[in-house]
Order: sequence, then structure tokens, then C-alpha cells
Amino acid sequence: MLNAKDILETITMIHEDNLDIRTITMGISLLDCADGDMDTLCRKVYEKIVRRAEKLVETGETMEKELGIPIINKRISVTPAAMILASAEKRDAVKLAKTLEKAATTCGANFIGGFSALVQKGFAAGDRELIEAIPEALSETSNVCSSVNIGSTKAGINMDAVGMMGRVIREAAELTADRNCIGPAKLVVFCNAPEDNPFMAGAFHGPGEPDTVINVGVSGPGVVRAALAKAGDDCDLTQVAYIIKRTAFKITRMGQLVAQEASRRLNVPFGIVDLSLAPTPAVGDSVAHILEEMGLETCGCCGTTAALALLNDAVKKGGVMASSHVGGLSGAFIPVTEDAGMIAAAQNGCLKLEKLEAMTAVCSVGLDMINIPGDTPAEVISALIADEAAIGMVNHKTTAVRIIPAIGKR
Repeated sequence: MLNAKDILETITMIHEDNLDIRTITMGISLLDCADGDMDTLCRKVYEKIVRRAEKLVETGETMEKELGIPIINKRISVTPAAMILASAEKRDAVKLAKTLEKAATTCGANFIGGFSALVQKGFAAGDRELIEAIPEALSETSNVCSSVNIGSTKAGINMDAVGMMGRVIREAAELTADRNCIGPAKLVVFCNAPEDNPFMAGAFHGPGEPDTVINVGVSGPGVVRAALAKAGDDCDLTQVAYIIKRTAFKITRMGQLVAQEASRRLNVPFGIVDLSLAPTPAVGDSVAHILEEMGLETCGCCGTTAALALLNDAVKKGGVMASSHVGGLSGAFIPVTEDAGMIAAAQNGCLKLEKLEAMTAVCSVGLDMINIPGDTPAEVISALIADEAAIGMVNHKTTAVRIIPAIGKR
């Protein structure tokens, strides 16, 4: 049970330790927008998104003021676009992407996810067209995010899709080279993709989800690091796990409050709370710094994988106790270019790609937001995707690859 001390602690977390609601994401099914005519299809998609999400941003901003809880992003996820595209006779995936962008801009959403295809077992109508259009679509839009699920534990890995994605990532980087290769930063290649993930760039509204739903993503790596720092150096690993669980419980309770309130105000069903420690480059808001607070000399040294496994396990257990519905990815993200501690570890040579791959066997996602040399061939990118998908498939977990070939850089 929470007492007054716990409540005051949570307020301190918000003001001093970067605790926030990272995103309120409204999932919208577009299955009823399918149409043989591409123009009609796009009109239906635009109208439904705007109709359902018109008050999303306004509601988030109002709750932020009333509750005193920072709500950083208001986002939209939609049915994998390839499914809708399949119904059109003359398919134009880029036009559909631009329609999604227009709808998100009208609603004021930060990002819209779901320019996606699920091809773990093979290609259905619309899948190839969408995948081949990803580089152009991402280069001509700014807040559309894309994902492709190329494998699952049940189906195995679609190696034809793996081969395609190496080329797609490279082309997306080349088309946006004048903008620091932002294209592939908005593209995730999944194995075992969750259908209720509220976090970009991998968010999409799964075909098994309700017509409309509210999912909330909570983040607080700075809070966990601060809690461990206050506990001192005398804690054993059992005590460390307990501190993380208790902190995760408090963070998730806040997420549950915001999710339920947003659901009530928008008259949309509450889906899940995703408790993921999603870092930012802000000082103190780092998963790597949590691991170092647990006793590592630096992130990437021997012991890193074990420490990350303990952290992920404790976060999940603490979160499950605190919410009626926990889903999405729920665990620790390790996006290298978004984590100040990981940036430092990579710069000093301690954190390398091989160690990151080992860490993905126990974290919540995979190789996330990693710059690679600009001359890396598409075949090498595909092979890296295949390795990561194999880890997810064999271990019954979600893995993903979001890498950025830095064109013109070594």
C-alpha cells in the first residue's frame, strides 16, 4: 500500500529525477477504411484518424496541468498500413504515408506509427509494395514511423524479408543523408513484435486490438538510478532488486492513473501500461548509469549482461503488481545514441556491438538507435538483422533492430 511518504517521494521523482509519462498513444483500427479506390481509401483513413484523435493532444495537455505530471508525447498508432493497402487496385504506399502524416499533423500528434507490415510467415497482398516504399515514405514525411515484423518464435524467420530490409535501411539513410540520415531512425525491424506497443518507432495497432484504445508508456531511468544511489553501496543484489521493484511499482501506479483518466476523458477503452525504462540524453536519465549504480565500473564491461537481466526482471515484476494491464515491451531499453551513459561507454571503447548483441538477449528490445559506418553494405545490415531475429525467435522474446548507416561518415 502507498502512504503519504510514498506520495511525496513520487512528487520528488517528477521534480528532481526526470520521471514522466513518456507517451499517451491512441491506437486506431483502420480495417474499416479499406477500399478498392486509393483516393477513397486515403480519405477514409484521414477522416477516421482525425475523428478519433482530435481531442488526444488537448486532453493530454489538460491532464498534464491538472495532475502536475509531465506527459511528454501524444502519439497515434494505426493498423499495419500494408493490410489496408492490400484492398486498393492501384496501390500507392507513399500516398498513404503522406495521408497518415497529414492526419497526425491535424491532430497535433508528435508521431504516428503503423506504416508497417507483418511478414514473419510470408508476403501477403500489399506487403511488398509497402516495404519497397519505406525509404521514399520516410524521406518525404517527418512524423511517420515504420516497422516490419520479419520473424516470430512460432513462424521462424522470413529470410527474404531480412534481405529486403538490409537494402531498405540503407536506401532510407541515403535518401535522408542531408538530414543526418533520419530515415532509418524512424524504422524498426522486429522479431516477435508486440501488438500493443505505445513506443515509437515500433508502435502499430495490432489486428487483434479493439477499434480504438489508449496505451500509456511510462519512463523513469533517472528515478531508478536515484533510488539506488540513495540506498548506498552496502546493498546486496537481493536488496537492489527489491529497490528496483518498489520504484517500478510507484512509477507504474502513476501510469495507471494517467491511462485510466485519459481513457475516461476520451471515452476510449484503456489498453495497457508499458513500463519501459526509456532513456534520454538528459543528465541522469540513463539506463547505463543505473547499471553502473548497481556496481559496474562502466557499461559494457564484464557483468553488464547479468546486471541488465536483473534490472529487466525487477522492473517487470514491480510493474505487473501495480497495473491491471501491463503490456507493450515493459523493460529496459538500450538505445545507444539516446543514452548519455552508453554514449560515454561507446566513446571510451568499452561498449561494442558484440556486447550490445549479448545484452539484447535480456533487455526489452534489441539493437536500438545505433549508428554504423556509412559504407556498411546492405548484406551486412541484413546479416545483423538475422542474428538479432534469431536471438528473439529462440528465446521467445521481442528483439528489434533500429540502426542508422551514417552516410559519408566512418
